[in-house]
Amino acid sequence: MTWHAWTCTDVQSGGSRENRMKVNGQCYCGNIQYEAEIDPERVVICHCTDCQQLSGSAFRTVAFTREDAFESTGGAIKEFIKTAASGNRRAQGFCGECGSAIYATSVGEGPKTYGLRVGTLAQRGQLKPRRQVWQSSALDWVGTIGDLPAVDKQPA
Repeated sequence: MTWHAWTCTDVQSGGSRENRMKVNGQCYCGNIQYEAEIDPERVVICHCTDCQQLSGSAFRTVAFTREDAFESTGGAIKEFIKTAASGNRRAQGFCGECGSAIYATSVGEGPKTYGLRVGTLAQRGQLKPRRQVWQSSALDWVGTIGDLPAVDKQPA
């Protein structure tokens, strides 16, 4: 099974040991906390329409981890099962209190790979995406974001 351009085998192997990074995260309200080990070289931006709808944004940024390298350390993660455009069933893990998306993973038997939502990670500033996937679904204006005027904070 392929998940956004890397196979589960690629992620299950964890990449090279020197590339592994310990991360921790939480939902917006703090009800859910978790720890994981990721390969920062496998951070992607996904432009698929499911990620657009589930994130409420133009794309979602994802860091992959193996099931045995993910641990919920506080709170109960709720799951919603979604059938993707590919026909694959995906469990969407989220906080039942504030609604923050935490991960997506496969449904059923076999080893699991979790696509952690980078926005919930404390180390998100260190996780530069290395690849964009589902570019065919990208919104036309995404490539022009860098051309927009920018201010440091909310304008008065």
